[in-house]
Amino acid sequence: MPVKYWLMKSEPEAFSIIDLKSRPKKTEHWDGVRNYQARNFMRAMKKGDLAFFYHSSCEVPGVYGIIEIVRPAYSDPTARDPENHHYDPRSTPERPMWDMVDVRFERQFKQPVTLSAIKRQPELKNMHLVQRWSRLSVMPVTAKEWNTILKLAEEKSL
Repeated sequence: MPVKYWLMKSEPEAFSIIDLKSRPKKTEHWDGVRNYQARNFMRAMKKGDLAFFYHSSCEVPGVYGIIEIVRPAYSDPTARDPENHHYDPRSTPERPMWDMVDVRFERQFKQPVTLSAIKRQPELKNMHLVQRWSRLSVMPVTAKEWNTILKLAEEKSL
């Protein structure tokens, strides 16, 4: 089965690529997604898929590195915890509404591929990040988009 590519956003104050890198086994669950389309994308993820780790709502938004999906979607218990800021009383153990996946740090780019750099690339003009789903926290990335961003990351490392 071919690897699929994704982009997963997090505000660095909440959870950054550095935070993930510092976790035991460089692995953590990706919880708190409360958008149906983003949740459905997570449900489509398979073990071994790769994702760009994107920092949003910060001084320099952009792709900061690569993560791997190491556990496909499963019920997000934060939705059922009244003490958690991701709590959703509609979600129950019998009918969970929200899912999460486990991700593992793969690599951090020497310099981020910024949103402004992405928007300047003609090959990325139709990317969901630039077009219709710009606010989604989880979205698919095509192989062409993946390779273009990797090339930009390598150019920044020279």
